Amino acid sequence: MLTTRLDADRSGPPFWRTAAIAAVLLLAGPVAVAAPLRILALGTSLTQGYGLPPGTEFTTVLQKALKKNGIDAAVINAGVSGDTSAGGLARLSWSLADHPDAAIVELGANDALRGLPPSETARNLEAIVQRLKAVHVKVLLVGMKAPRNLGRSYVKNFDAIYRQLAKKERVLLYPFFLKGVALNPTLNQKDGIHPNVQGEKIIVANILPYVEKLVAEVRAQKGRS
Repeated sequence: MLTTRLDADRSGPPFWRTAAIAAVLLLAGPVAVAAPLRILALGTSLTQGYGLPPGTEFTTVLQKALKKNGIDAAVINAGVSGDTSAGGLARLSWSLADHPDAAIVELGANDALRGLPPSETARNLEAIVQRLKAVHVKVLLVGMKAPRNLGRSYVKNFDAIYRQLAKKERVLLYPFFLKGVALNPTLNQKDGIHPNVQGEKIIVANILPYVEKLVAEVRAQKGRS
């Protein structure tokens, strides 16, 4: 029996090698698991999920869509109902406390509803984008459109803000947050402004490829660092 046992020991790896491997594994500790990408959604009631049942708001639906496509991301809901671009700028430092890797900036709709000068909206959005870039947060700027009853000049100046800013700051642009949903009564709540559950799904489906580009930019940046 002793001879058989010794022969069996000789057939396996030497004892010293096994012990060394075990020691290395103990010193290495547990295998690190990559944390989800953190995407800040800085916006208005459209981001917040005004009037929607819990779990059907933009950020939650987007996070689920990303996961379905194999992207592990936490989408942080920093939407505030009624917020203007100035309000978004004022609370940006607080929002950055979550240390996001990327940001979706959906602001300006309430500026237009209040008839605020497009030049002010442009300055605020530019300050937000520049601040995000300064702390190495990749940006997806989301465009909005002014109500058409504000006059041709106002509409022209407001609608151009997003395209011009995205070009100047070289950030990703999704031209219109409410694409395919705006003015469609079957996709909006009774107020005719805020998307319903079905409208939210369409918004996410439309913006998803742009968010995936945003994620790709984050990964490329991390790969270089």
